[in-house]
Amino acid sequence: MTGGGLFPRPASEVAPGAVHLPGWLDEDAQAELLAACRAWARPPAGLRTVRMPRGGRMSVRQLSLGWHWYPYGYARTVVDGDGAPVKPFPPWLGEWARAAVARAYGRDTDVVDTAYDVALVNFYDASARMGMHRDTDERSDAPVVSFSLGDTCVFRFGLPHSEGRDGTTPSGRGGPWTDVELVSGDAFVFGGPSRHAYHGVPRTRPGTAPAALGLRGRLNVTVRRR
Repeated sequence: MTGGGLFPRPASEVAPGAVHLPGWLDEDAQAELLAACRAWARPPAGLRTVRMPRGGRMSVRQLSLGWHWYPYGYARTVVDGDGAPVKPFPPWLGEWARAAVARAYGRDTDVVDTAYDVALVNFYDASARMGMHRDTDERSDAPVVSFSLGDTCVFRFGLPHSEGRDGTTPSGRGGPWTDVELVSGDAFVFGGPSRHAYHGVPRTRPGTAPAALGLRGRLNVTVRRR
């Protein structure tokens, strides 16, 4: 599972409960996850453009596994798309997520046993972005686990509220933030005090995907417990 290369990058805690695991997926695991994403992207219940309640559209395209996410809830069918039943959540993906949690927090933590049941797959082309938001539609507080494939992105991670770190200075959408570069194969875990932190992707770096992967753009797979 774990990659690393010639000069492995160390894990780092970006905020309390938010841990960056560089090179978590080796080349074989990345290729396996990419092949799965390409199969999941096919209809029915495949990759779609998400329309927000006020009429805007997300620039990323998305699909769900296990439970279908739509703004702002979950359903068993693609209620804002083709109406098909959502594709099943694969147990092996839950195992990958639990392994990342164990690496981030230590194997003796209770959340290592989380029964993950939802995954969201986001595809970013060269112009796609993700605005600052919080993952608050889940009933569970289990850590979110994110896997990155393809182009490098700037992952912006903030606070669970919209005040500054001193508790007095307002700074919208959870600032001040920490920007982290997520490279193909990286994992990112956020739970505990950072479970509902604001986060987003202000930009990707087109053309930075590993040539051997054969992916143009960026895929992000986030694993959750509903």
